[in-house]
Amino acid sequence: MLAAVLQSIQQELAPYQAKLVAVSKTYPKEMLQAAYECGHRDFGENRVQEIVEKAAALPKDIVWHFIGHLQTNKVKYIAPFVDVIHAVDSFKLLKEIDKRAAANERVINVLLQFKIAEEDTKYGYDAADIFSMLDELPWQGLQNVRIVGVMGMATFTEDKKQVDQEFNQLKTYFDRLKATYFENEPSFKEISMGMSGDYPLALEHGSTMVRIGSKIFGHRG
Repeated sequence: MLAAVLQSIQQELAPYQAKLVAVSKTYPKEMLQAAYECGHRDFGENRVQEIVEKAAALPKDIVWHFIGHLQTNKVKYIAPFVDVIHAVDSFKLLKEIDKRAAANERVINVLLQFKIAEEDTKYGYDAADIFSMLDELPWQGLQNVRIVGVMGMATFTEDKKQVDQEFNQLKTYFDRLKATYFENEPSFKEISMGMSGDYPLALEHGSTMVRIGSKIFGHRG
């Protein structure tokens, strides 16, 4: 069953050349191991303690994505192994990731999180804050953090038109960043948007990475 679900989603993503991040938060590590045995390698977690415990217990070639809001004082716990941090929403956090990555002699990939949803519960930079940060030079001196793209979460709503507009907005921001700051950086190519309920729409708007949990592992209890 799990293998069939993973295969079905991968077939949907294939024409878009998008990556599937299996959102495994709150699911037991046995379920991750089962998905791993089906050939899946990219897993997303949003709690530091949980990702640390799972990383210690599961195969070392798993690609770990931290997709939740990350506090600066927690970066040190995931810096030794995390591959992508999806939700960088301040320069302070960017600097801390760089510092902790350097201490572990690693380079950590990050995505700048834009606040595209109307919901107050969603984290992320206002667009003006990101552009003003990039206009200043200090971020260019960070050696152990690599900005590889953008991330955003649409409003949780049945209004397809609104979600459509929000995804389109994120793609516009990505294009502007690419043209203005990362034109000569081939690694700046990721748009992380789309979850179980809205990823087909996200793919239409250029998503390169979808974050899917319940559709793969079943509804959380």
